Amino acid sequence: MVKSTLKVALVNPPIPEGVYHHQPYLPLGLAYLAASLESFGCDVSVIDCPATGVDFKSLEKILSNLMPSIIGITSMTPTIKSALSCAKSAKNACEDALVILGGPHASFMDEDILAREPSVDVIVRGEAEATIVELAKCLSENKKFHDVAGITFRHNNRIVRNQDRGYIQNLDELPFPDYDHFELKKYELFGKRLLPIMSSRGCPFQCSFCVTSRIFGRIFRARSPKNVVDELSRLESGYGADAFTFYDDTLTLSRDRILKICREMQCRKLNLPWDCQTRADAVSKEILIEMKKAGCQQIFFGVESGSQKILDAIGKGTTVEQNERAIKMAKEVGLFVSISVIIGYPGETIETINQTMKFIKKTKPDDVYICVATPYPGTRLYEQIKNLGWSIFEDWDKFDTTNLVFAHPLITADALKEFRQKFYDDFYSFSYVVKHFFSRNFYSRVMARTAINHILWRIRSLF
Repeated sequence: MVKSTLKVALVNPPIPEGVYHHQPYLPLGLAYLAASLESFGCDVSVIDCPATGVDFKSLEKILSNLMPSIIGITSMTPTIKSALSCAKSAKNACEDALVILGGPHASFMDEDILAREPSVDVIVRGEAEATIVELAKCLSENKKFHDVAGITFRHNNRIVRNQDRGYIQNLDELPFPDYDHFELKKYELFGKRLLPIMSSRGCPFQCSFCVTSRIFGRIFRARSPKNVVDELSRLESGYGADAFTFYDDTLTLSRDRILKICREMQCRKLNLPWDCQTRADAVSKEILIEMKKAGCQQIFFGVESGSQKILDAIGKGTTVEQNERAIKMAKEVGLFVSISVIIGYPGETIETINQTMKFIKKTKPDDVYICVATPYPGTRLYEQIKNLGWSIFEDWDKFDTTNLVFAHPLITADALKEFRQKFYDDFYSFSYVVKHFFSRNFYSRVMARTAINHILWRIRSLF
């Protein structure tokens, strides 16, 4: 325990105007950090700006009242500018506080950020729970940071990049995320409390658009089924969850583990609806049936493309036929099936986009996320585009998967934008609303409301 209670403020920055985003969702990473710091004895406050409507001026006032010794700010690429503005507000409010920045973007742009932004003192790279606790320990004991693995910091006017930190091997040892710091009503989805859980980290696959394996490693590290269901029980009994959402990249990667999780949920009579995402080559009819019995109502497949040429370019490691079979099986079991596809990848043409559209029409998923290929720092796609000599427009606010942010030689940004718009105008139809609104499936009803909102937006845009 710390000798005297160290105050820590954790901040989720405001979402910049114009950045595409869903309604506020619980920042699971901050909830994990809060729990880890509290287990060390810190006095933690969490400021979730998007959910509570806190702007930079209000944030400065809140921090002035709290006067924390450490201010930790999380960020993704589209919110990095906002996060850096938070850092400036933090220094204005608490000049002597240690301002820490974390998240995927900061992890890979660490030296560049520290060279440009004097308000940021330390960047935590990758998994942050053990690192931020060690930083708190150093600060409380007045020790230097040179032996803290996984950080980049400024010392004597030069940037010091310490060695990478090893991954947490036993995820069961992590405390459960602490949601006591959040106004849970702010995160309800159409009146239902949908709470997140992450039961594994790490991904052995190497999709070139994804940064997961570089943040969490290529080794699949999984919590035990009992530990997972213990947390699910806590979310229901302690936090009033109406539904669960698994944040795992590939929940079903281990057949034995997902079957044990599902059977443990059934034994404990956890009957709430839940959703997850996975790969088409990581499911079977057996797994899908057990998931449905355990309350799963929605499954999300990252199919990425209906063109084998593009799937191979991505390095997905799946085939169009595998994706078709997985969607068919999930629909036969009675699950709401969502898929994501990526358009505008290097090598993409109008022909390959049309192949993807034919795939969607053939498989008839219940929902589709059309993402524009986005070269996030740290991904192989980012390096690929740099190596091709194509310009990347590093206006980070635009890196929200709805904008083309690099100079594609075959497709224009306007063409992709019009393509996405036309697809959703056709997909979210009145017949879609009627089909899903009266369903007993929780996620089907949610998407019916989403479709209604899209239709209303289209009508308003006419005037």
